[in-house]
Amino acid sequence: MLRTTVSIDLRAATASDEPFLFALYASTREAELAAWGWAPAQRDAFLRMQWMAQSHDWAARHPGADHLVVCHQGQPVGRLLVAKDAATWRVVDIALLPTHQGSGVGTRLLTQVRDEAGKAGVPLRLRVLRTSPARRLYERLGFEVDAAPPEEEAADPYVAMTWNPAPRQD
Repeated sequence: MLRTTVSIDLRAATASDEPFLFALYASTREAELAAWGWAPAQRDAFLRMQWMAQSHDWAARHPGADHLVVCHQGQPVGRLLVAKDAATWRVVDIALLPTHQGSGVGTRLLTQVRDEAGKAGVPLRLRVLRTSPARRLYERLGFEVDAAPPEEEAADPYVAMTWNPAPRQD
């Protein structure tokens, strides 16, 4: 099968991206909130509260993180938040609009970040819902599940995963 390479561009997120970033966040919660049967105004208020709390939390915990907007053919289609330090890089968040999931954009994006971490010689870490379809993508790209104590594993809906670069051949 012939696969074409998906072209993506990354740019720093700015205040003018806030409406898109909120819409992106809301799109990741649509199925969950639809099951609750809330009125549109109630859903919107809840989503805005959750989005603001998440944004403030991540800004406080990862103040120097690269907050990037993912663009495909010049249009914003997702976001990437990567915290980097000398010992490890962490994908804090990666999100794509539903219309771009499964299209190769996520694979291209993660491959790019993974390759950059490899050049820096640092592991790349992330957390994903145990039941998320994205977990298969991460495994295909070489991420491995981190060992967790059994009591944490049973209670945590997320699983930590790490990709380690090949040892340097100095």
